[in-house]
Amino acid sequence: MAQINIDKKTGIFSVIILALVVTIAAMAFGSDRHDGLPGMHRDGMHQNDESSSSKLNGAEVMFLQMMIPHHQQAIDISELAIATSKDAELVALATVIRDGQAGEIVQMKNWLAQAGAGTDMGHMGHDMGGMLTDAQLSALKASQGSAFDRLWLEGMTNHHDGAIHMTMMISDAQNLAIKQFGQKIIEVQSAQNAQMKTMLSRLG
Repeated sequence: MAQINIDKKTGIFSVIILALVVTIAAMAFGSDRHDGLPGMHRDGMHQNDESSSSKLNGAEVMFLQMMIPHHQQAIDISELAIATSKDAELVALATVIRDGQAGEIVQMKNWLAQAGAGTDMGHMGHDMGGMLTDAQLSALKASQGSAFDRLWLEGMTNHHDGAIHMTMMISDAQNLAIKQFGQKIIEVQSAQNAQMKTMLSRLG
């Protein structure tokens, strides 16, 4: 009987010890899930947020610095079209371009600021394709009617082509937000180019 009592006591002790081990393990696991994995996930998300806002490589910074004045010229000539053209479709498109690219300039400036980079290019030797020359701008400002509309559509189409070409600078971007931004430029401006091609055909 004594042996049986010892076995029972041992069994009870074993169960108690096992229960304690399981409880401690569960607490540790729960702690890891609460403070560890989600914490790691949050840290990971934080790092991703940083990479999408504050971590830019040289090519990404250069792209943004170049695209800001490129967008600004598109805004300027769009405002000229809104004030000059009598073509309702052209004015509507110019308004979309102006508003869309103004918002993108704000975003690009924010990205540069978060990365501790300025907006000054400092590399004027680089080509910003599609930018209208002073002579082209003067000719556009001096035009009226269908002549203005045609010059504007041709100039903006080339301007968009230049912006699309510039996205090659970030084709291998490590920053996901910048990469997606470049893809958006390609999609939106390609669609607008298709529309402007149709409009030019309409003008005859």
